[in-house]
Amino acid sequence: MNRFLGTAPVTVRAAAKINLHLGVGAPRDDGFHPLTTVYQAIGLCDDVTATPGGPGVDDLQVEVRGSDWIDVQSVPADERNLAHRAASALATLHGRDLNGLLQIEKAIPVAGGLAGGSADAAAALVALDRAHDLRTSDDDLLRIAAELGSDVPFALIGGTALGTGRGELVEPVGDVGTWWWVLVPDREGLSTPDVYRHFDKLYPDAPEEPPGAEMLLGALRTGQPVSLARTLHNDLQDAAVDLRPELGELITRGESEGALRGMVSGSGPTCVFLCESADHARDLAGALMRSGHPTVLVANGAVAGAHLVKDHA
Repeated sequence: MNRFLGTAPVTVRAAAKINLHLGVGAPRDDGFHPLTTVYQAIGLCDDVTATPGGPGVDDLQVEVRGSDWIDVQSVPADERNLAHRAASALATLHGRDLNGLLQIEKAIPVAGGLAGGSADAAAALVALDRAHDLRTSDDDLLRIAAELGSDVPFALIGGTALGTGRGELVEPVGDVGTWWWVLVPDREGLSTPDVYRHFDKLYPDAPEEPPGAEMLLGALRTGQPVSLARTLHNDLQDAAVDLRPELGELITRGESEGALRGMVSGSGPTCVFLCESADHARDLAGALMRSGHPTVLVANGAVAGAHLVKDHA
């Protein structure tokens, strides 16, 4: 007997993000680093399905599944899971239990610098809101998202956006291009706090204000991949490569195979490569696979934020 027989399930899709620009300032008194970043949502997505529980169901169960190359075993299915925390925050706002089942189908690498956990949290907020007919305001969803983590508000909004504060203050920006990316994930994740600590060690005199993104924003408005390639920037790349030198070797290899530009995505370890077109991206992906990388992905950007893909009613 299926105990999840409440109202109909709802499936919401949320995209991975890459940071086209990631400027990092010296840590503030609260321990957070001020950021100026430009996010882009790309066509690599997780799906989250919310199924409200039937009579007698008084808890929330989380199930995580994914492709063979994704380490789903490392993703917690309890209160440590960001999607579970999103459910708890939404329940608190509305003063009611949100029981039932959250099924997370992962295609975004775990601990890869692509904000997969944040995407799951954003998708869970939208799916639970729809499945339980909560009708939460956009302002409340964004406020909860910011409390959950710096990348969660952007996962709700999607597209291309400027992030400030610690990344949680998000404003859409002009972007007329269609951008093609090759991504090379790594089975061994890289801890974001470790990368920030190493950044502080490498750059003890980092400025209080992070580098601005004006040149990159201008490149986005041209729609030209070569212009964008010249302006890509990640202050955390040196720290990630110093911790994992093979990432620097991968970037060099990708650029030697014809990428316009390669860089570490966020805090890593996924490396991303900008290409001129879909065909160029497929050619580069094939070259990198032949060079010994078993998992190479192709995705375009920018794509939508968390959105409904199936209402099973």
